This record gives sequence, C-alpha cells and structure tokens, in this order.
Amino acid sequence: MRIAIDASRCTVKRVTGTEQYAIQLIRALIRRDHPHQITLYFRDEPAPDLFPQSLQVAYQVIPFRRAWTHLRFAVELWCDRPDVTFVPAHTLPILFPGRAVVTVHDLGYRWFPQAHSRAQRLYLDWTTRFSARRGSIVLADSQATAADLNRFYRTPLQDIRVVYPGVDAPPVGGIEAARHKYGLERPYFLFIGTLQPRKNIARLVEAYRLWRGQHPEQRIDLVLAGKPGWLYDPAWVEGVDGVRLIGYIDEADKGALYAGALALVFPSLHEGFGFPVLEAMHSGTPVIASRTSSLPELVGEAGLLVDPLDVGSISAAMSQMSEDAALRARLVEMGYAQAQRFTWERAAEQVIAALEAVVQG
Repeated sequence: MRIAIDASRCTVKRVTGTEQYAIQLIRALIRRDHPHQITLYFRDEPAPDLFPQSLQVAYQVIPFRRAWTHLRFAVELWCDRPDVTFVPAHTLPILFPGRAVVTVHDLGYRWFPQAHSRAQRLYLDWTTRFSARRGSIVLADSQATAADLNRFYRTPLQDIRVVYPGVDAPPVGGIEAARHKYGLERPYFLFIGTLQPRKNIARLVEAYRLWRGQHPEQRIDLVLAGKPGWLYDPAWVEGVDGVRLIGYIDEADKGALYAGALALVFPSLHEGFGFPVLEAMHSGTPVIASRTSSLPELVGEAGLLVDPLDVGSISAAMSQMSEDAALRARLVEMGYAQAQRFTWERAAEQVIAALEAVVQG
C-alpha cells in the first residue's frame, strides 16, 4: 500500500516530546521489514541524515508559511491519493481524500484548561475532536488517553488502539562533568519537565520542604530541570532552601543527570505518556510518580506511586528513597526490566498493523 505521513514536526528547531515521537517512530517504520511505499511530507528541508535511506521511502518538501496542514499538505494528498494517511500529532487536514490514522498524545487541555491560552485551548479542542472523528483508527499513547477520547469526544473504543511510544535509554556518561556543569555539588532528587501548574511543582516543592524538616541531617537538594512554562509562578520555590533551578538542559546531559540523582520525583497531575519516568529507569534511577492518568501504566510495580494532591504522600516516598538503600536497589533492577517493554520497534509494528487494517477494512 501507499502510505502518506505528515513529517512536518520532524524539522522544528527545538524538539519536544511530540516531535521526538514523530522522528523516532518514522525511523522505526522505515527500518521495519514491510512491502509498503512511504511518502514523507515536510514543510522544511530535512537534514540528510534525519532518516535511514530506503528505496521504499520518498520525500516531498512543500514549503508553506501558514496553515500548512489544512492547505498545502491537504492539496498534496488530493494530488497523490495515497491508500492511507498517517498523522503522528493530533491534527488531520480539514479536507483530504481517503482513510487516515492519527495519533492523539493526550487531552491535558481538557483536564487543565487554565494551563493554556484561550486560543490554544480552542484550537486543540477543535482539531482533536475533528481528528478523532475523521480518523479511521485513532492511536492513543496510553489507556488513560484512550479513556479520555471516549469520555470527552465519544470516540468508540473499538476505533482506538493503544500504542505505547518507545523510550530510548539516554546516553549515561560523564556524571561528574554534568554535575559540575550545572553546579550540583550535593546529592539530589530530580524533576525534569516544563515548570507549569500541570506538573504540580508547587506541591513537589512543599513536599521537599516537609521532607527537609523531617530530615535536617540529610543534605540533599531538589533539582528542577526545565524551562518555566505557561503560568509559572516564582513563588512556588521562593524561600525553600535546597531547591535548585537549572533551566533547560542539553539533551546530551539528560542521562548523566538522571543517573546522578537519588531518585526522579515526578508527581505530575496529568500525563498522556510520561517519558521521564522510563528514561530514569533506563538510566538506573528509581522513580517516584503519581498514581494518576498514564503514569501507573508506565511505572507498574517498578516505582513508588503517590497521591499528587497529598504533599505528605510525596514527602513520605522521598523519605523511603533517602533512607532505604535496599528499596532503591530493588526498584533500579525492576525499572530496567520495565523500561525494556517500551520500544520503537514494537510501536512501529503496531502502527503498520493499524494502517493495514484501515486499508483492508
């Protein structure tokens, strides 16, 4: 079959989770043994080494400033008439021919509308609602996102397939060099992510303050790695000794920062798919995470799950991690095994199966 894939997110300058998903999944689709012809559609010229070379893959670069998806990409689909179109990031064109598969990563804007501007919220709601109805099959990053699609948009469960993204092990090396680079002289708990209300930063810092009060003899910092996001409030961290704001970190340093941490503390209020918990497991770092949204699916029994609304619950888990070396060692071992379940090869196999099912059905 002839597969059209929207690869426009693969050429942005600053790669976030959605872009990383598109890049890694397309790479795995190209590497996979299948008889299909793939055409990748770009808004900007891709780097020559972005994807593996393959005789089954063609590129179309179609520059366009605004509304690329709904205008320029849509026109190309009308001209090329593929058997199926795959969009790995929420938004299908308004008008295009044939059948489609689309990935919906999360519906966090429905749970936390205040975390988005009104324009962003309206656009996300409209495009996701349309894509969930127009797509022949909708891929969800987790069971939690599948349930949200059914709850908010009445997407039939039989039209949703849960395809967990792969999570690659970040390169771990130069731990001391990374600590020196970011000025981390003491042991530390680590949070990685955008500093915004949905990530529950205020309660995390309050839990750390509580933990420090209960363990004054332990000099362990709380490192917040990530840039301030929408509605970030500096008051979340003011006056709390030991909190270290190190800002946006280089991708090359991520594995070393994970590996150097006592534990990852990730009490997010909502995640469609929480990459940091699995990256930490790959890096040999035990995990504390919320027992909400997709995180229990990812963590399983390989980490400590907490109530993100209960500061005492988060603080108690931090105490367990700081006091129980045997627990940390056990969780590290279980975490390695848990992280191996999430591979791009498996995700690509499931995506190909979904595309074939659409064409055959």
